[in-house]
This record gives sequence, structure tokens and C-alpha cells, in this order.
Amino acid sequence: MEKKLAEYKCDTNEAISLKLVRFPEDVDDDSTTFHPEYSHQVFGDDEVAFGYKGLQIQLFYAAGNLSTLFKVKYTSKVTETFDCVEADDVEGKIREIIPAGFTCNTDDFISLLEKEANFKPFGTLLHTYTVHSEEAGELTYQIHKADVTCPGFREYHERLQTFLMWFIETASFIDADDDRWDFFLVFEKYNKDGETLYATVGYMTVYNYYVYPDKTRPRVSQMLILPPFQGEGHGAQLLEAVHRFYCSLPKVQDITGEHLTEDPSENYVKLRDYVLVKLCQGLPSFAADKLHLGFSADMIKEAQDKLKINKKHARRVYEILRLRATDMSDEDKAREYRLEVKKRLFGPYRKNQRELAKMRKCLRPEELVSHMSQMDTQTQHEELEKSYQDVVEDYRRIIERLASQA
Repeated sequence: MEKKLAEYKCDTNEAISLKLVRFPEDVDDDSTTFHPEYSHQVFGDDEVAFGYKGLQIQLFYAAGNLSTLFKVKYTSKVTETFDCVEADDVEGKIREIIPAGFTCNTDDFISLLEKEANFKPFGTLLHTYTVHSEEAGELTYQIHKADVTCPGFREYHERLQTFLMWFIETASFIDADDDRWDFFLVFEKYNKDGETLYATVGYMTVYNYYVYPDKTRPRVSQMLILPPFQGEGHGAQLLEAVHRFYCSLPKVQDITGEHLTEDPSENYVKLRDYVLVKLCQGLPSFAADKLHLGFSADMIKEAQDKLKINKKHARRVYEILRLRATDMSDEDKAREYRLEVKKRLFGPYRKNQRELAKMRKCLRPEELVSHMSQMDTQTQHEELEKSYQDVVEDYRRIIERLASQA
């Protein structure tokens, strides 16, 4: 019985098919399909739907305004064979996250594609750039800033944010009615029957915190480049355009770049480091001949005044640029650099030492031993060395990327 029932379990990451549809023929073209990285927020930690064989959950979106086709298909259902077993309500779970207004009819969806010619990007154009594609030649992209006052944007954003559930591990929907949210959108221009159309590429949401007495501190909340466009440099273009936009506003104190609700992902930190290094490398205080003198007050001030980058991020920029300017085959210079980075990395361990000193005064001997084992000096040195090696490896990748873009 258990074996037979196991046949009705489906991996929801495989069962869900996502598409961004430009042309009617895309609907049946498997090469345009992509799948979620995560589905646990909708289907539970196991990312399994029970009760179906051959389950297919289709979520197809018109490439521009994201009009949605939603269909559930399967070859057989557990209730057809077993009387007393319930199948998961797959359709109900998806309906909880996709906004009303979708269609379940493929012909109706294809007729909606004809309206894509009327879709225009929301808000204000901030930046235009091109990317060379082997297949299509030069492709043009635009970055726009929008807010909920733009006609039709609220409904469009409700459709767009559904992608977060499939590609950000701890995603949550935001309250778009709060006017402190800014939205930044990336679109690709493409031709269809001689007309210029726009396809959604990705987006970022930023929340403007109040800073006493009359400033704001924008913080990145969510950022997603849709899978068909990943690895083409759009994330860096978006982050740089957003950073330059906030730098132009006198009321902005600094741009923290940290996520609101979760630690920023490793990929996001690398992207942010790359963009900030690109912005700072031309500043006089970060010139190659200044870097070996150490992280200076001039660097902190210039990064803050000219680019609204806070001290913590300016320090990382300095470390990356100093690595680039250091001959690591010279033992003395390499040692100087290693000590400089480890000095920063040692901060959390120093805090542990201070806590240990406090504990000595108030803990019983057996309690102290258990805490001391957690803070063993040898282990700390090993962890510190590993942290240093990891950091340098990340920094080298950023330096390589900068060199390849030069």
C-alpha cells in the first residue's frame, strides 16, 4: 500500500513550469520553460505534492505585462484508485499566491499576447544600456523607477512578485501601499511584427527609512533577475543605476544596501561589492598609491560624501582595491595585506574574548569550561584563517570581473 501511494508523490520544483511568453509558439516550446529553485513556501519543506501522477503546474506569463495562464494537469489522481485518501489541493495553494485575473484557457492567453504591443514600462526612465548576444546581436535594456501611483502598476507588481516565492528562499510579499517603497524595473526592448515591445527582465524594491532630522536611508529589500536573463550582467546594471539615483538626492544620508528582513545572500553581497568597487575605484582617496597606507578617514569621508557609501562597505572596497594593487608574490607585502584583513575579521573573536572575561567573574567552573571549549584559541585561529581565505577568494573573483569589463 505504502509503495503504491509513494507513486503519487511529485517533486513540486519539477512539476511547476514557468514561462515568459513573447510569441504564441513559445507556449509549446519546452526550451523556453524554466523551473523554481524553491517551492517550500507554498508546498512545505519537502517540496512535494501528494495525490497525483504526472503532475504539471503551468504558470505562463506574457513577457511584458505578465498576464497569467494557470493550468494544472496530471495523468491520474489518487482518489481514482483509493477511496479514503485525499490528494493535496494543488490548485488552491497556487491560487493563494497568484492574484486574481489569470486565465485557465490557452486560447484566451494567446489572445492576450496581442495586447502586449500596448504595454509600456512604468515610471521614469533612469538608464539605458546594451548587451551583446551571440544569437540576437545588440539588445537594448531600460531601467525605470516606478511607484504605486503609476496607473496599472499595483496590479502588475502583484503578478511580478509571485516569482519571489520560487527564487528567493525566505521571500515575503510587501505592502505596496506604503509610499516609502521605491520600485526599480528592468525591461528588454524587442521587435515583433515591426513594433517595439518590452519584456520584463527583473526588479528591485527599496524601502526609504527616516533618519532624524530630515534625511532618508534607502535599504534594498528584494532583488530578482528572472532566470532567462541571469548571468548577463543585469543585476550589476540595476544596482549601479539605483545607487547613482540615490546619490543624486540630497535628502539621502547613505545607501546601506542591506536587506530588510534577512541577511543578504552571498550572491547579493558579491554583486554589491563589485558595483561599489566599480564606483569607488576612480576616487582620489582610493588611488593605488594611497592603498598601502591603510584604510583612512579620507576614504570614509569621500565614499560617504560622493557616493553615500557607509564605513562598513567602504572598508570592503578598500580591501578589494588593496588586494588588486598588492604583489602577493612579495612575502612582506602579502603578510601586511593578510594582517590588515584579519584585523577586521578578528572583531567577532575579540568580542568573544571580552565575553569570556565577563564570564570568568560570574560562572561556576564547570559552566566556564563549556563556554571556553566554544572559544578555544586554536579553533579561533583556524576559523580566522579559513575566513581570510574565503574572503580573498571572493575578492579575487570581483577583481577578475572588473578586469574582464575594462
